[in-house]
Amino acid sequence: MTADRSGPAFSVHDIPFSTYGSWFGISPVLAEKRRAEDLHLVSHQNGMHAVLSLVPLAPATGERAETLIEASPGLLSWTGPDGRGDLAYESPDTVRLRGAGLPLRISAAARTLTPFSGTYFYREPAADAYVFTSYETGRRYRVTVLSGSVTDLFGSQALGAADRGLTVAGDSWELAVEELDTARPPYVPTAVFAKVVEAARNSFADFADRVAPWRSSATPAAELAAYVLWSATVRPAGLVTRPGVLMSKHWMDKVWSWDHCFNALALAPGCPELARDQFQLPFDHQDESGALPDSVTHSEVLHNFVKPPIHGWTSGLLRRRLPAPPDRAELTVTYERLARWTEFWLTARRAPGADLPHYQHGNDSGWDNATTFDPERVVVTADLAAFLVLQLRELAELATLLDRPDEAARWTRVAEETQRAMLDQLWTGDRFVARGVDSGDTWSTASLLDLVPVVLGEHLPPEIGAVLADRVEAHLTPYGLATERPDSPHYLSDGYWRGPIWAPATILVEDGLRRGGHHRLADEISARFRALCEAHGFAENFDALTGTGLRDRAYTWTAAAYLLLAEAHLRRDAG
Repeated sequence: MTADRSGPAFSVHDIPFSTYGSWFGISPVLAEKRRAEDLHLVSHQNGMHAVLSLVPLAPATGERAETLIEASPGLLSWTGPDGRGDLAYESPDTVRLRGAGLPLRISAAARTLTPFSGTYFYREPAADAYVFTSYETGRRYRVTVLSGSVTDLFGSQALGAADRGLTVAGDSWELAVEELDTARPPYVPTAVFAKVVEAARNSFADFADRVAPWRSSATPAAELAAYVLWSATVRPAGLVTRPGVLMSKHWMDKVWSWDHCFNALALAPGCPELARDQFQLPFDHQDESGALPDSVTHSEVLHNFVKPPIHGWTSGLLRRRLPAPPDRAELTVTYERLARWTEFWLTARRAPGADLPHYQHGNDSGWDNATTFDPERVVVTADLAAFLVLQLRELAELATLLDRPDEAARWTRVAEETQRAMLDQLWTGDRFVARGVDSGDTWSTASLLDLVPVVLGEHLPPEIGAVLADRVEAHLTPYGLATERPDSPHYLSDGYWRGPIWAPATILVEDGLRRGGHHRLADEISARFRALCEAHGFAENFDALTGTGLRDRAYTWTAAAYLLLAEAHLRRDAG
């Protein structure tokens, strides 16, 4: 008997329906933090834009039909009393739709306000098709009717504010929607609809088998986590120089220069090339100073902030998780890029005479509004020093592998000096403090960020590691690690980094605790975060006291964190 390869069911209100390589998805999202009742084709080229509205109609009234929407990796369906409709990806730039009993209205998602912006619509005689040209995405969306009939055509060639689109109806109907640049030959189906669905399901199932071959009933969210990663992957285009895993195909549709590390680690054993691409993608935009950008997406690279230097920590783990060790050429590229990134922190981010680097804003740390940054923004923090120490140690390892002993010795020396300065200047005997670069003042907070130096693991003096572990445990709620201790007056349930549980903090702290020998606490953090994802999905962050998913509900680093923790848990159980 053939195994069921249909994959997990999910709600498109939480996770967009998309496919590997595509720059668009199908979801109710309209604009940032806004949703609609209806499904939309939402593009992530030139920003996030709802391009087309897809509305099933009641045959008797021509009004919007009430339908139940169901989704799995290969098929999106809507059903109502009068019939159903289905949608599947034939390729990353083409979706096929079919229906029976329910007409479908396809229209521009937003009204055009001027003749020069928005969406223009017309019938394309050469291809016997209908085309929406989107000013916002810079792309065309061509609708070819394969069966059924066009019962309403409205707004064709109209300028200014007007509804525009078409309605397709019939006892059964079928059509294709393509995203294209300027022109291509008329659309010809490559397979019947059922085969399109089967191919899409098989593509995802093969990916899940590579990324999570260890999954079992003990890891019930593993397939859905794999889908979040698979469906958020885009093909190279614009400024995205490699296949890239966006943080989401909802609102957070970029690659930030620390988020990508967790995705790379989760993908490494089963999809090593894709993992390498995730790690290297921000480095493709490294500037002359050695700094990585804050974020990269299709048409924008932002350099106004940076992100923390967790890349040495990532590089070491990635080398060990890849199925085959990196060859000399790859090691050389990684080493040189990582060295430039490290020199940025040692030069551009150290004040004259300073031993330790500083952040210029909370955004640089990735913990944008953490309470650590309330007194001042330009601050020396122990988490930054700890990350840099791990990065320096990884550079020493890479230099050794590349037969550069003098460079290895230098990196080791700087690592030891940096750690010594961190302990001398920021450790008070029972906690780490932050120090303002301008004022010289020091302070401590109830933010978990102050405890992130536990990531040093085996490199920390045991007595310091034990104190940090005790303080970390005070952040542990039934659902995981609160980023602001819940008894803090600054705690906010939906306060971004002032309370909610986040995947990257969980992974970094859990790994440091485990390497430092605090296995009981590491096990508890892992178990609670895995249970959180299994119950509440893969949100950007979670209410620390209720577990409710917050903000973007389809975040890839959350899915990656679940996969990392679930795999490690199963391997520990297996002995």
